Amino acid sequence: MKIKPYVEDLRTKSAAELNEELVAAKKELFNLRFQNATNQLDNTSRIKEVRRNIARIQTVITEMAKAE
Repeated sequence: MKIKPYVEDLRTKSAAELNEELVAAKKELFNLRFQNATNQLDNTSRIKEVRRNIARIQTVITEMAKAE
């Protein structure tokens, strides 16, 4: 996944959509951690990717809040 198009896509979304995406990403991270703990996770790098996506979403939310 390319980072720049993902962030540009985030910036076009509303605050409510960003919050929904943040909740979904946090649920995915929880599930990945659970799979990792039970040795069912094949692609452990996905945890790092999801954590960074959560940070990107939170950054865009903060930028929008400061712009208002």
